[in-house]
Amino acid sequence: MDGGVAIGGRIGPNAITRMAEALDAALPAAEVDALFAAAGLAAYRRSPPERMVDEREVAALHRTLRARLPPARLEAVTREAGLRTGDYLLAHRIPRPVQALLRLLPAPLAARLLVSAIRRHAWTFAGSGAFAAWPGYPLRLAIAGCPLCRGMSAERPACGTYAATFERLFRRLVHRRARVTETACEAMGSAACVFELRWRRTD
Repeated sequence: MDGGVAIGGRIGPNAITRMAEALDAALPAAEVDALFAAAGLAAYRRSPPERMVDEREVAALHRTLRARLPPARLEAVTREAGLRTGDYLLAHRIPRPVQALLRLLPAPLAARLLVSAIRRHAWTFAGSGAFAAWPGYPLRLAIAGCPLCRGMSAERPACGTYAATFERLFRRLVHRRARVTETACEAMGSAACVFELRWRRTD
């Protein structure tokens, strides 16, 4: 296993802004305003964050959504937020030459290089949590102290936003059939939130 511990308790603004976009696409603006107000984040509806945000704010938003949205709507919205985050990273954070190179490489090598880049930037999405990766197949990614489900109790995995972000990146840069499944979640009592990546047709 290799990994690194993210320091600090702040997360990139995508955790708020992309979720707001996903909610706006699914719900009337007044309902989204009410959700942000319930999470104590009404100010972000007036002025979306442009810098790192307190991870406790992100956790509060996810707790509020879990408490107030029907399960199917919650799953759809959190996945959409993750996909939008992946699209933003592809458009603004991963250089085009790097993307082109990864697409030319065999999937196992491209996956290893992409994981290395994710590890270097894990502090931007894991906050004070610890990111780790297990090479091999299926590839496994984990976040211990996950800020998205902190303080939650759930019967199903609660970190669909991360799963969708990882899936978008790996599908665009590693293999078009890549899929990511959250196989363990701290909200369900696990020691860490674990995501498995597969891309073989026979899986």
